[in-house]
Amino acid sequence: MFAIPGQNAIKLTETAVAQIIKLMEANKYFGLRVGVKKGGCAGMEYTMEYVKEPDKNDEVIEQDGARVLIAPMAQMFLFGTEIDYEISLLESGFKFNNPNVTEACGCGESIKFENM
Repeated sequence: MFAIPGQNAIKLTETAVAQIIKLMEANKYFGLRVGVKKGGCAGMEYTMEYVKEPDKNDEVIEQDGARVLIAPMAQMFLFGTEIDYEISLLESGFKFNNPNVTEACGCGESIKFENM
């Protein structure tokens, strides 16, 4: 994994931690796996899934009781990312603040990384 000693590869806001813990406990999940895949108008999309057990190649990040797993193919794209959970009148969901993104589509669903 790409890492700085003593620092997690990703960070979670307090609201993201609370939401992940809530869902982990309610459904007996091990954690939330995040990744990226090809798709969308900008070229890449984030993926998220709750998992009952980790894959041996997942990078496991624990913060304040919340557990996030980074899929192996996504590790270099997600390094330095902050994951937030936002609630508004019209929608709620996880938001990625990723310093590696060079471009995003207008709807916010797809992203582009340099040289991709």
